[in-house]
Amino acid sequence: MDLTQYVENLRGELAVAAAPAGEDARELAERLTAALDAATRLMLLDALSAAADEITRELAPGSVELRLRGGEPGFVVTPAPADVAAEPEWESAAPAPPDADERATARINLRLPEQLKAGIEQAAARERMSVNTWLVRAAATAVANDDRRPRQRGGRLGETFTGWAH
Repeated sequence: MDLTQYVENLRGELAVAAAPAGEDARELAERLTAALDAATRLMLLDALSAAADEITRELAPGSVELRLRGGEPGFVVTPAPADVAAEPEWESAAPAPPDADERATARINLRLPEQLKAGIEQAAARERMSVNTWLVRAAATAVANDDRRPRQRGGRLGETFTGWAH
C-alpha cells in the first residue's frame, strides 16, 4: 500500500487552504508539509495499525496484521483455521465479541517455560502471525470454548481418578 498519494493529498489540501492568505502563506504551507512528511506517514501507519487491531478483534480466531516491507505497509489476513468446522458445535462457535469496555488493550507479563515459548513461536510462525496475535487468538478461543462446554458435577469432563478408597 503506497502512502504517497495520501501525503500528497494532504499537501494539496494545505496549499488550497493557504492560497487565500497570499503567496507567503502558500510557501510556508509547502515548507511545513515537506517537514511533516515523516510525521504524516507515521500517523497514517498508526491509524492503519489501529484498524487492523479492531478488525482482528472482530475476526477472532482469524487475524489481520499490518507489516512494513520496504517502508510501505501491507496487510496479512489469516482466516480462522478450516479444521475448526470438524469440532463439536460448542468448540467451533466463534468467540463472542467483547463488550465495549473490553475493547481497550491491556498489557500483561507472562512467564513461560522455554520449551513452551519455543512451541508458541513455531505455531505462530506456521500461521504467519505474530506471537502476540497468536496468543490473543488462542486465549479468545479458549475462553469462548470454556463458556460453551457442558458442566459436569464433581469434576471436569474426562477427569479420572484411580487408587484405593476406604
